[in-house]
Amino acid sequence: MEPCRMVSFQEVWKSEEVNAYIKNGNENLGVIGFTEHGFAHAKRSADTARDILQCLGYDERTCELAAIAGYMHDIGNVVNRVDHAQSGALMAFQILNRMKMDPAELALVVAAIGNHDEGTAAAVNPIAAALILSDKSDVRRSRVRDKGTVDADIHDRVNYAVVHSSIDIDTANRTAALNIKIDTEICPVMEYFEIFLTRMVLCRKAAQYLGLLFELIINDTRLL
Repeated sequence: MEPCRMVSFQEVWKSEEVNAYIKNGNENLGVIGFTEHGFAHAKRSADTARDILQCLGYDERTCELAAIAGYMHDIGNVVNRVDHAQSGALMAFQILNRMKMDPAELALVVAAIGNHDEGTAAAVNPIAAALILSDKSDVRRSRVRDKGTVDADIHDRVNYAVVHSSIDIDTANRTAALNIKIDTEICPVMEYFEIFLTRMVLCRKAAQYLGLLFELIINDTRLL
């Protein structure tokens, strides 16, 4: 058996195989009318997941594993949107196993990817919790592919109405605050809750796993 090694985020980020799956998965979702799930979303999810754990004092290797999971979490869309978390986790296992990632680390990354989607998600480890928060906080105008769908599609309308979003960790008060600025002329705040309430409940559970209180702040008003 060949020895394991520490697979770096840079290796995953530059992997032609991983990037082919992200690209084609995003194209597949475009055909069926989903928002952007390409390189911008992958990199933002990776960076945010890493930042969350760094803020909480996790060791650098755990933070890097969170970035790896964040970058790879949507590769299963190349297979199908349905159950993409599970198919993506199996794909990630094959890729990272070939890269000789340590099985103990691989188990954490695969669990995080397999537990990030609302229907089956759970904060089963710190990497999974950070991935849930980073993935679900990426709501932004630039994820809408076609402005012509904004009036007819509530998901596109909500995303298009968001002019700023960030997940802010306050270690002193032990809070994770999702701060969102919404143009209410495009979308009323109620529509955000209409489609994202399940995600916010999931974020609350993920924050709780990390020892944090989840807060939702929209247009400077705390709603959760």
